[in-house]
Amino acid sequence: MAEFCLRAMEPRDRSEVAELICVSTNYWYQKNRGTPIFSRGPEATEVFFDVYQALDPGCGIVAVEHASGRLAGSCFYHPRPTHVSLGIMNVHPNHFGRSVAGRLLNHIIDLADARQQPLRLVSSAMNLDSFSLYTRAGFVPQTAYQDMLLAVPPDGLPAGKGNAGQVREAVPADVPDMAALEMTVAGISRTKDFQYFLENREGFWHTSVLRNARGELEGFLASCGHCGCNMIGPGAALTTGAMLPLLAAELDCHRGKSPVVLVPVQCAELVQPMYRWGARNCETHFSQARGAVAPVRGVHMPTFLPESA
Repeated sequence: MAEFCLRAMEPRDRSEVAELICVSTNYWYQKNRGTPIFSRGPEATEVFFDVYQALDPGCGIVAVEHASGRLAGSCFYHPRPTHVSLGIMNVHPNHFGRSVAGRLLNHIIDLADARQQPLRLVSSAMNLDSFSLYTRAGFVPQTAYQDMLLAVPPDGLPAGKGNAGQVREAVPADVPDMAALEMTVAGISRTKDFQYFLENREGFWHTSVLRNARGELEGFLASCGHCGCNMIGPGAALTTGAMLPLLAAELDCHRGKSPVVLVPVQCAELVQPMYRWGARNCETHFSQARGAVAPVRGVHMPTFLPESA
């Protein structure tokens, strides 16, 4: 493997990393699903570099081919008080089968081990190459999610979408309770992420919270409206009954768009309303962890930007 070297991702890598993400991901989807996922090209995938670097500057690794000086692979990671999260990882199709992904992954594993923290990620259950890469490295699937794509009508969801009367837009004062709730539900802490969502400097984040009559937080849910990652999540709730109106509220913020939601497969109380609203399944993912992690006690909704297993 002397033909490659690993180094920290730098600001000058932004365009090449975006192109790598676009080419690598589109190659897999075109080959296995018959259609590219990033139809707008690398301009859409620049959002991954921008968001990950805004949250964790310098927490990205690239594999560089010595002969050409071009990037053969890239990945992001997110150190948090309770864990390290592995973000999107890509290898250029020209370098498939040359152990680039394994070297990138081992670098992040070494970092997490040095911090004595579990390493968490969300991986496709349909991409058996990546699934095998992670499980071979010691990751264990925790929760299965069905990716549900919903074309939200321009005039909003149909009547009877759920009791959204207790749902409101999140404000900075909600952040401590959001962090405490996710710790209760999923055993992870990432206050910085929630602060970032509510600052919303880019203008494509939205977050809703649900409090009960006593003012106690029962759930929250964020969403991203960027064309490169139009997704609902991350979020956490004590019950599916609390998550349902949050899900309806966040979907309603994306009228005329088609966001993707990762719904826990065991949460029929969320899956069935999604079908009634017109959602269809488009993929399946697993949350995975390497190291000891707490079981989910409630509903945990992950996303890909930023990664949250």
